[in-house]
Amino acid sequence: MSARDEKIPEVSSSSPESLSDPESSQSPASTSEWDAKSTARLLRKLDWHIIPFMSLIYLLSFLDRANIGNARLDNLEGDISLHGLQYNHALGILFPFYIASEIPSNLMMKRVRPSLWMGFIMVCWSLVMISQGFVKNYAGLMVTRTLLGVFEGGLFPGATYYITSWYCRHEAGFRLALFFSAATLAGAFGGILARGIAEMRGVGGLPAWSWIFILEGLLTLLVSFAAPWAIYDSTEALVFSSLLSSGQGLTESNRARFLNEQEKQEVRRRIEADHGKFSQKFDKKYIFQAFKDWKIYVHCGINVSALTPLYSFSMFLPTIIRNMGYTANNAQLMSVPPYVVACCFTVVASWVGDRYRQRAVIMIFFQLIALAGLIMLISTTSPGVQYGGTVLAAVGIFPQVPLGLAWNSGNLGGSLKRATGIAMQVMGGNCGGLIAAYVYLAPDGPRFIKGHGILIGFVAMGMVLCSFMTVWCRRENARRDALGDNTKRELTEEEVAVEQELADEAPWFRYQV
Repeated sequence: MSARDEKIPEVSSSSPESLSDPESSQSPASTSEWDAKSTARLLRKLDWHIIPFMSLIYLLSFLDRANIGNARLDNLEGDISLHGLQYNHALGILFPFYIASEIPSNLMMKRVRPSLWMGFIMVCWSLVMISQGFVKNYAGLMVTRTLLGVFEGGLFPGATYYITSWYCRHEAGFRLALFFSAATLAGAFGGILARGIAEMRGVGGLPAWSWIFILEGLLTLLVSFAAPWAIYDSTEALVFSSLLSSGQGLTESNRARFLNEQEKQEVRRRIEADHGKFSQKFDKKYIFQAFKDWKIYVHCGINVSALTPLYSFSMFLPTIIRNMGYTANNAQLMSVPPYVVACCFTVVASWVGDRYRQRAVIMIFFQLIALAGLIMLISTTSPGVQYGGTVLAAVGIFPQVPLGLAWNSGNLGGSLKRATGIAMQVMGGNCGGLIAAYVYLAPDGPRFIKGHGILIGFVAMGMVLCSFMTVWCRRENARRDALGDNTKRELTEEEVAVEQELADEAPWFRYQV
């Protein structure tokens, strides 16, 4: 059978129930014995050993990045004498450095063991967060926010790449949603935590906002010490490890030790069957291959349309709710329900996306919900209707990110191109964070009509780009299907090598929609 005729074998998709009973029974003795039941058992193992800790560190990352919104309600601006747009500048300064660190960090994931690299950046940003609790002026806040961007920037694209290296394309979306739902939980947890920490005002001679930064930074620091043992180095990561190539320093303890040899072989087989046997070399030409792929830039635009509203809500939701007439303490607590509801919908939406192998249609559906929520916010002065709008907007905004990441990563052939392409997508999306810092300006309160209008424009842009991309993918798949009957012949080894280099441009590759 030629490479062009090769059919990708069916692999069992999983469901939310796969997150139970991780060690229910023994694995099959050989690769040939894998069936739907044993595959589901393998997926349960992966789920339990990979997703919970990755979700925890992303929760802490998002909490550390967004808690400045909670600190603002506890008089951060007054205590360090911020005025004008200085608060917005402090929000925005994080993102250029956050963006700049993403591709280099993902390349480091290919050179250094993920467990060590992620542990290292966690230690760095937690120390920065603790230091932020002691700032005395605008300059100090700007320095700590800059360093926070440098060290946090590598986590999200790195974790996305890491998760997608363990699962087939139609399984990754649900796992990315479980991982990303930590962001919504961080928003909910941050409001509750900030309300409790507010009672520490004056302890140690420090204001309440200082304790928000210090305690949350200490929590991240404690968890970071577990990273080298709790993050398992995937087979793909080990292939590129410089330690592996030198044959030094890499012991069995660094590997996916929760899997036996048969299970490790099955993980590799499934990924190769799903993604194709593309080149796995660490060669800069595959990085440039990603840079030249116009489709990745469209996905960058889709991600911007999702992350601009997401970051705007994360940084300003307590302020928006306070301006509806609630007290500062009540505004902290009232910011919790939108995140909790959004978390549920994020997980369900991505499970449906994996189950039916659809991304774009579901994304467009939630974009419509986001538009409805933003229109409720912009069109009325009723606090009840406005608060309902924040819930709908959150429900519509948050599911778009994991759906978009799963869509793009599943359509990138070759591990290095995929690592680069994911980082590019996240980089593009995080430009939305820089925009978000200036969406809701104090002079525009309490209605923030201009800010809500800007977010409506971004969500509408996302709908247009999603529609364009899904039409293109369907037409391109149809074109390749039509050419298939004319290319049924045995390929030479040289021709197979050429097609491996083509990544997702290979004639047998089919795009997900």
